[in-house]
Amino acid sequence: MHFTTRPELVGTFGMVSSTHWLASAVGMAMLERGGNAFDAAVAAGMVLQVAEPHLNGPGGDLPLLLYPNAEQRVRVLCGQGTAPAQATIAHYRNLGLGLVPGTGLLATVVPGAFDAWMRLLQDYGTLRFEEIMEPALHYAETGVPVLPRVRDTIAQVQSLFETEWITSAAVYLPNGQTPQHNALLQNPALAKTWKRLIREAQAASSDRSQQIEAVRQAFYQGFVAEAIDQFCRTQEVMDTSGERNRGVLTGEDMARWSATYEEPMTLDYHGHTACKCGPWSQGPVQLQTLALLREVDLAGMAYDGSEFVHTITEALKLAMADREAYYGDPDFVKVPLDQLLSGSYNNERRKLIGPAASLELRPGTLPGWQIRLAEYPIETPETSRIFSAMGVGEPTVQHSGATAGDTCHIDVVDRWGNMVAGMPSGGWLQSSPVIPELGFCLNSRAQMFWLEEGLPASLQPGKRPRTTLTPSMTLRDGKPYLAFGTPGGDQQDQWQTTFLLRHLHHGLNLQEAIDAPAFHSESFPSSFYPRVMAPGKLVVEGQFLEATIADLKARGHHVVVGPDWSEGRLCAVSQENGLLKAGSNARGMQGYAVGR
Repeated sequence: MHFTTRPELVGTFGMVSSTHWLASAVGMAMLERGGNAFDAAVAAGMVLQVAEPHLNGPGGDLPLLLYPNAEQRVRVLCGQGTAPAQATIAHYRNLGLGLVPGTGLLATVVPGAFDAWMRLLQDYGTLRFEEIMEPALHYAETGVPVLPRVRDTIAQVQSLFETEWITSAAVYLPNGQTPQHNALLQNPALAKTWKRLIREAQAASSDRSQQIEAVRQAFYQGFVAEAIDQFCRTQEVMDTSGERNRGVLTGEDMARWSATYEEPMTLDYHGHTACKCGPWSQGPVQLQTLALLREVDLAGMAYDGSEFVHTITEALKLAMADREAYYGDPDFVKVPLDQLLSGSYNNERRKLIGPAASLELRPGTLPGWQIRLAEYPIETPETSRIFSAMGVGEPTVQHSGATAGDTCHIDVVDRWGNMVAGMPSGGWLQSSPVIPELGFCLNSRAQMFWLEEGLPASLQPGKRPRTTLTPSMTLRDGKPYLAFGTPGGDQQDQWQTTFLLRHLHHGLNLQEAIDAPAFHSESFPSSFYPRVMAPGKLVVEGQFLEATIADLKARGHHVVVGPDWSEGRLCAVSQENGLLKAGSNARGMQGYAVGR
């Protein structure tokens, strides 16, 4: 057994792992109250909106993987909102834009997170809406302790708030100052919104399900949608284009949309079945990577050695290249996943993994398919400066390897065998101004569309952006075994896949696999403004051995050595033979797992 930053938790009652200890504690409290894994996940998700406002909010997005034990199946719950009816390429081009801005109202799609949480609670939970909301409401009213990462994020956008996004300054610059570490940050307007939703629920019915339905209608057809519509129509908001623009999201867009259930994409791998969201996410990248590595002797490689890092990196780069060439919303474009996951295709693609690092973007070719890639910039000192600046897209991993922040994640398993993995994101405080009547801002997920016609991820009204959000679930011998995930934008499936492979092939327990030295590639176009590719760039944590780093450089990787403990914020829970387990990431100093 290796030294670990914290113990792998083992018990029989329930496990919650998330990116903030407050959310994990609240999730566990719901289990102790008699709620199930789905109740716990929703309550934890609501708390994350208050505790990590620089990473997610009520106006954000949410893909979920869930295993209801009573149904004996994995389901996808898609809380990824769609592009507004007025969001056309022509409209953005007429504004002089070549890319969707990384911030502001033009970057907004329909907020999907809230309805996905409510659908989960309505269909699979047991507790009432007001019970679920009690902890989050408490923190919004009385204040949540400000973490250093929240403080630093606010500090970096302080001047923007003071000069342009005045409504955000009212919430996040109390007394005109950046809040200090552990100061209590309140959000009275958000508390007021949630109180009104509770009143709407109670006034509608005494039935739990009907109350939740009333909440969903109030958000997407009632006072919340009305406030969003009014804000987008009347406010001109400074964004990364350097211009002030109005939004195109309307109340009608909100009313037409709702979260939906789907079947997961799956791949069998060494006695396990990996389950992911569809190609409107980057989830199939993990499946493609596993398909490429299925015939490779990973167990014969040191899990922290250069051969392991090189092999996985090259496989991920091939899968990411296919993401760029083929992935998009399958309601709008045909995505050849069967071919991309087939044995014959991956047997040929595997031959491209040689001893040297590739510096090219190499999507595969399929009979009858014509590949056209978007025009993406190559990393330069100028694009690096822009990309690293806060307020220009998802607060994802910087080129130094340090995380300025990223998304959130929640995993829960309960004593009845229910399991859930959720990736709430978007609507973070640096995405767009706070809507003053509501206390939260809108997402910036539309930046993942291209403003070029004819691409799988081209902007179209009603279409889902090809999001980076991607929770993971794995079955063992057909039974639910593992739920896991990490924030990190384009890095999510890189870190998740590496964690899974170390766990399966090297026997590392959940905590050992989380703690192991991490790495990621940027050798493909970023999903975030300004959509830069850095050919051959490989970011590794400083705790890798010097000999390992030297060999990676010798193989042709453009290695950037980041700080120790700078890569990812993994969470994981598992169940097998009556035992429940959990692990969490010490990186970022706020993720935590609880259970018994």
